Amino acid sequence: MTTTAGTTTASHGRGDALTRDALTVLQPGFTGTTPPDWLLRRLGEGLASVGLFGRNVETPEQVAALTARLRAEREDVLVAIDEEGGDVTRLEVRTGSSFPGNLALGAVDDTDLTREVAAELGRRLAACGVNLNWAPSADVNSNPDNPVIGVRSFGADTGLVARHTAAYVTGLQSAGVAACTKHFPGHGDTAVDSHHAMPRIDVDAEVLAARDLAPFRAAIAAGSRAVMSAHILVPALDPAHPATLSPRVLTELLRGELGYDGLIVTDGMEMQAIAGTYGIERGSVLAIAAGADAICVGGGLADEETVLQLSAALVAAVHAGELAEERLADAAERVRTLARWTAERADARAAGRADGDVGLTAARRALRVTGAADFTPLTEAPYVAALTPVANIAVGDETPWGVAAELSRLLPGTETGSWSGTDAGEEVLAAAGSRPVVAVVRDEHRHPWMGATLDTLLKARPDTVVVEMGVPRAEPRGALHVATHGAARVCGRAAAEAITAG
Repeated sequence: MTTTAGTTTASHGRGDALTRDALTVLQPGFTGTTPPDWLLRRLGEGLASVGLFGRNVETPEQVAALTARLRAEREDVLVAIDEEGGDVTRLEVRTGSSFPGNLALGAVDDTDLTREVAAELGRRLAACGVNLNWAPSADVNSNPDNPVIGVRSFGADTGLVARHTAAYVTGLQSAGVAACTKHFPGHGDTAVDSHHAMPRIDVDAEVLAARDLAPFRAAIAAGSRAVMSAHILVPALDPAHPATLSPRVLTELLRGELGYDGLIVTDGMEMQAIAGTYGIERGSVLAIAAGADAICVGGGLADEETVLQLSAALVAAVHAGELAEERLADAAERVRTLARWTAERADARAAGRADGDVGLTAARRALRVTGAADFTPLTEAPYVAALTPVANIAVGDETPWGVAAELSRLLPGTETGSWSGTDAGEEVLAAAGSRPVVAVVRDEHRHPWMGATLDTLLKARPDTVVVEMGVPRAEPRGALHVATHGAARVCGRAAAEAITAG
């Protein structure tokens, strides 16, 4: 009788611990600007992390109230966000970012400035109660046709990316916000967006080590508290499994060869590279088994059912012998370790000197202007033609971009329109009439229709101003050519100032 009761108690204890660990390794999202009851309840049952997205953000004050409510349930909860600054912003999703992104910082190439920008971004996140940032991107943008990294990278030079990644990690974490360096082992040499399909990088291991891994080595040396895996297939490392699901990549390479001991977070498991190939339940089990510690899910799947399905899948995998109980326990403990680290650094969030202008300062320094010597600054309200590509999912289409809003502030009466397609040039000319034309592009080199549109505009209106807000690989042209190295709000302001001498 006693033995039976003892066995039952032990079994219950193991089951409770397994369920708690399975919840602990999840980083789910939710809908709404206040935390739903189910999320608060699960925090009491073991859930240790919550991810915030643009849909959860209205104002800094609202986010602070939201995170305070989460901490009323679990004091050391990890509140994560995808706040890279620049094109990828969640905290300023409806206005555009107060900080330029990585490419602009790389163009300036002042690591002190990068550290200051990251520290100020960290202070703002910490003031809202956010303590884990899924940033920075340490990807070397070696493929100019990359559809998903681009301006999110510090650049195409490995050494530059490495030193700025380290500076960013140091600055962000000085504010008590954990950095999550991504996308390991490097997403820069891809021609496919992993939100849609599985990218593949076909280079040898020596190239990967020298080019792609160097920034991650720098991030690890700088003390990055988390690293995010990429949903990419790298046959030189593992011909069978994408990095997120690969023991060779996560355990042998990242943990073993690179000596990394922090938290390994997956990229969003709802992305098609995983969800469309393995399914999120199977993918999550394989990721933890491979060496990941936290499952990021919630960008598109943000409900209690997803959380319960994934936690149940992890528990079932342990019972079936597909996932070692010790591996799940180790992953959960790494999550708790990071939670303790952020809790212990709560005081850092109020420390340091705030510099609200550092983002604009950086954006101004990142400008590259061609033709200024012969250009007469605009004094008349122009027509701004935004030549608009399809936004990648990481950036999203909620966030405004361009220079029209800032030009309207400097030159009241400015008008604007969004254009795309092969007939855009003639349509822009008709819409502009006699007004000065400012054509705004993103990655002209990747979109032949943009180049053709500029051909048409410049042939009819040689006085057209061209503003490139993507990666500036196309030859500068126009009466004035302004390369901003990103489409953040502050980049638009800096460009508007250059166009108007304002």
